[in-house]
Amino acid sequence: MSADIVPALHAPARLQIAAVLARVDEAEFATLKEIVDVSDSVLSKHLSALVDAGFVKLRKAPLDGRQRTWASLNAQGVKAFRQHMHALQDLVARAQNAVAQSE
Repeated sequence: MSADIVPALHAPARLQIAAVLARVDEAEFATLKEIVDVSDSVLSKHLSALVDAGFVKLRKAPLDGRQRTWASLNAQGVKAFRQHMHALQDLVARAQNAVAQSE
């Protein structure tokens, strides 16, 4: 039986955010914005959805005289990201098998 797709991570921007956060302890908002290539408001919306899902923790701290927001993937988020990636890998493998059998 395959793992289930995690709906909160299915949106491409959220998947990108989770992929970045899975590799680091935390990432600053501006860095995520640059990597995901979205506006402040779009990134805020996606981060809020990930926080609401219980996958991401936000931390605000001053840096260079300005308030900055830092995001990190919590244990539940890591587990969900792994589950989602497994489900995607399973989906790809099944599609490749179907194509190979039809050739």
